[in-house]
Amino acid sequence: MAKEKLIEKQPFKGKKAIVCGASEGIGKATAKEIVLLGGSVCIIARNLDKLKAAKEDINSVKVEDSQFVEIISCDATDMEKLKPLIEDFINKKGLPDYLINVVGNALPDYLENLTLADFKKHMDVNYYGQLVPTLILIPHYMKAKKGHIAFVSSAAAYIGIIGYTMYSPTKAAILGLADSLRNELSPYNIKISIVFPPDTDTAAFERENINKPKECFIMSERGRVLQPEEIAEPFIEGILKNKFYITPGEAGFLWWAKRHLTNYVNKATDKELRKARKKLGKDYKY
Repeated sequence: MAKEKLIEKQPFKGKKAIVCGASEGIGKATAKEIVLLGGSVCIIARNLDKLKAAKEDINSVKVEDSQFVEIISCDATDMEKLKPLIEDFINKKGLPDYLINVVGNALPDYLENLTLADFKKHMDVNYYGQLVPTLILIPHYMKAKKGHIAFVSSAAAYIGIIGYTMYSPTKAAILGLADSLRNELSPYNIKISIVFPPDTDTAAFERENINKPKECFIMSERGRVLQPEEIAEPFIEGILKNKFYITPGEAGFLWWAKRHLTNYVNKATDKELRKARKKLGKDYKY
C-alpha cells in the first residue's frame, strides 16, 4: 500500500503500542511511523536523555492532539523492574494493542577474541531483551484474547558469516521464539510478526563497525545499507497485514536463497571470505 494512502487511512487511529528499544534507530523509526499513522506509543529504553529526545522527535509527527508519546526508562532485560512499570502504563492508558520488540545489539569480532561471557551478554540483550517484555504482556493478551507481538530478528539469523558467532545465534533464537508463540497463542487470537532487517544505518551499526573483522567490510561491499525508515515502513505494513515473516530490502531474497539453495549460499559465502582474505594480503593478521 502506498505511503500516502496509509497516512490518509490512519490505520492506527485509537490504537496504542509499546515499543521496546525505541530511543534510536529502527525502534524510534517504527514508533514514529505508528504515530504518523494515527497511533500512540510508549517507548522504552535505558537512556533517559535519548528517550526524551526521541519523544520530542516522535511528537512532531502527531496528527491529533489526542495522541500521546510516553517514555519508560528501564533495561528491558530486567523483569523485576520492567514489569511494574508496564503494569502501571496499562492501568493508566489501557492494554496496548501492539508490543514491538526492537531491543538488540551486535559487537562482532573474531572467534579467538571472544569469551563465554561475551556470548552470554549477547544472549541477554538480544534474546531476553525481547523475551521479558513479551512475558509481561502475554498474560494480558491471553485474558483479552487479542493483541499483536512483533519481534526484530536479522538477516544474520539465517546467513551466518565471520565475526557474528555471538550475534547470529541470538537472532535465530528470536525466530524460534516467534514461531513457537505464533502456534501456541493462535487460539487466543494473538498475532505474531517478525522482521529480518539487513544492514541498517543506525548508531548501533556504527558501534558494530568498530571491531568488525575487516573481511566483513569487504564481503558486504555489494550490499546496500538501508535507512531505519526503510525497515520501519515495511515492518509496520507487514504488521497491519498480520504477516508473520517480514523481509525488507534484500532480506527476502537471502531468506529464499538460504532455504532453497543452501549449498550454493554456503559455498558463495565461503568463497567471499577467501577473496576478502586474499585482498587483505598475506601480511594481514587474522
